[in-house]
Amino acid sequence: MPPPKDVVKIAIQMVGAVPQLIELQQTKPLASVLKDVCDAWNLPNAERYALQYADGRQTYITESNRRDIKNGSILRLTTSPDQEAEQLYIGIQSKNVDVKTDSLKKLASLSQDVTFAQEFISRNGLKQIYSIVEEGNDTGEMLAHTLKAFTELMEHDFVSWENLSTVFIKKIVSYVNMNAVDASIQQLSLSILENMVPTSCLLFEVVKKEVTLDRLLTHLQVTNAQLQLKAMALLIALLLSATDTERRDMMEYLREKNIRQFIHKNIIHSSEPLGDEMAHYLYVLQSVSLNLCEHRMKMSMDPYSQEQRDLLQSLRQAAFESESEAAAGTFSTERRRSLCAKEFRKLGFLNNSNPAEDLRRAPPGLLALDNMVYFSRNTPNAYSRFILENSSREDKHECPFARSSIQLTLILCEILHIGEPCSETAQAFYPMFFGQDHFFQELFCICIQLVNKTWKEMRATQEDFDKVMQVVREQITRTLSLKPTSLELFKTRVNALNYSEILKLRQTERLHQEETLAVPVLELREKLKPELLELIRQQRLLHLCEGTLFRKISSRRRQDKLWYCRLSPNHKVLHYGDVEEGVQSPPIESLTEKIPVADMKMLLVGKECPHTKEKSSGKQNKDVLELAFSIVHDVEEYCLNFVAPTRYEFCLWTDGLNVLLGKEMTSERTQTDLDVLLSMELKLRLLDLENISIPDNPPPIPKPPSNLNFCYDFSHAEQ
Repeated sequence: MPPPKDVVKIAIQMVGAVPQLIELQQTKPLASVLKDVCDAWNLPNAERYALQYADGRQTYITESNRRDIKNGSILRLTTSPDQEAEQLYIGIQSKNVDVKTDSLKKLASLSQDVTFAQEFISRNGLKQIYSIVEEGNDTGEMLAHTLKAFTELMEHDFVSWENLSTVFIKKIVSYVNMNAVDASIQQLSLSILENMVPTSCLLFEVVKKEVTLDRLLTHLQVTNAQLQLKAMALLIALLLSATDTERRDMMEYLREKNIRQFIHKNIIHSSEPLGDEMAHYLYVLQSVSLNLCEHRMKMSMDPYSQEQRDLLQSLRQAAFESESEAAAGTFSTERRRSLCAKEFRKLGFLNNSNPAEDLRRAPPGLLALDNMVYFSRNTPNAYSRFILENSSREDKHECPFARSSIQLTLILCEILHIGEPCSETAQAFYPMFFGQDHFFQELFCICIQLVNKTWKEMRATQEDFDKVMQVVREQITRTLSLKPTSLELFKTRVNALNYSEILKLRQTERLHQEETLAVPVLELREKLKPELLELIRQQRLLHLCEGTLFRKISSRRRQDKLWYCRLSPNHKVLHYGDVEEGVQSPPIESLTEKIPVADMKMLLVGKECPHTKEKSSGKQNKDVLELAFSIVHDVEEYCLNFVAPTRYEFCLWTDGLNVLLGKEMTSERTQTDLDVLLSMELKLRLLDLENISIPDNPPPIPKPPSNLNFCYDFSHAEQ
């Protein structure tokens, strides 16, 4: 008979004593439980003791978290958090260097626990930490432990970052700016500054002023991967906290210092694999850089702006310079205006008498004009060839340069998500972005020539404009999905994907769709579905058994802390626990926390999850909502909360957990996988029927023959 829900069987250890095996009554006050445990070992003053987990992070047991204790847990009787905090508070003030170092080392470890942190901070312990740093007498190991303890204590959000003194901040900054400092101290200092920057404008200004971009670039160029990562983290925090003008100036300075080329050569193409954290920062850097175009994208053309009109006129002059100069001296003003209108029509403006009207639509706004001017100035030969080639065609067959440029700019903005906020978890960046200055404009130059090429291949007329742009969008998205490493490679691949190739791809997809719509094929699909769904279920459970590395994400920032979760091979227990950076697949024995599958009640996703509701007061991040899920176990108050690293992982985990709960798999990935498997299975089964049309109805069964004497009657032989 299973024990009651309010009773858990646990072991309690103490150094130098025989462990106790007890049944913990969850309804019994924790103070009474401690009294009984201490009495069994004849220990006085039970209030000076506490229980904590013997393995893993060794969290203290409190009334608020005692329900997390599982059957079979191993606890340890130890000094209570208030006693420990008092001892360490005294220890870190010791004149004995060894005692002080050991106390700081222990403080750095225990500060991860929220109960201990609260006790230590309530004794004004942070003031002592400030003093150690501000006095600046301690270096090396002692200072590293001090900074680590400070970081862990601030992580609990009991104290505002704005309470830090100017002297403390400048001391942290000095460790970043000094050369002769241990790398571990610089990493911790960069991490502290990264936490500091988003909390207030004042702290942002202090850090921005004290830590120069040149210094951050120096740290980025070291071989120490962790120091490089922390420097990138601080750079990203500064960029995200800056105003639009400051961000533009910072990005311009970084461009002058060739940061893109350095990242492309030494980070993206380094011998070491790119970690998830660095991939996220590169995505953010790409997103911030591309979003600098947002201002021009949302700005309509002002027909009264002389600067904008000059840009517009420069397009006409670059294409028809010699003709305009020859005619300028001989024609009247009216004749000259008529000539300009004709030339703007050749450029492909719909409103040739007032081309500024074409650029009033925002987006793409002035960004389209900027792209056209960049194309005309940086690739004048290609620009002239485009205009003159289309000027010589029949009116209905000419590819309108201006109209195409405006629509292409809009397409590129949508594909590259310009104007959209950065995701907290995304890691998808384009390697070729970091290999090229003026990436957006250079990409436009390639794609506008692709428009002209595709227009000719389609033998399009003005009525086909939308069809051509639809094909161009498909060419660009299909090529970008291949993640080309340079713009040259992108250009090669996108030009190879010509209109006939697009037609072949579309035809293949359409034929596949038509094949699968025949009635007999649909019936066969339904018969195959159960078997293939079972295959998908097995794959999902196998993925859960392999496990996944998850990151802890708070409302304030992207966290460095990692934890791993995996299903036991017998599919009966979920094991999870904290792991260090760089650990890919920890053994199941090292994951100390457990949830029996039998105790799992339900699966929550998105807004239903408690860890997304906790953030409801702040700005909801759509990306996190799409990746969040929680397992409710035992009673509904207790959940294990996840934020999947990718949408793919989210789908596999939610499917796998639904399988464990005996429910249907509901993710979009299930349908995709099922379609792929069905398609492969159907193709194999219908291989012999290639080029044979399958009728909707089965052929009629012929009538039986009139004479059945040829059939041998076995009944006579038996008699």
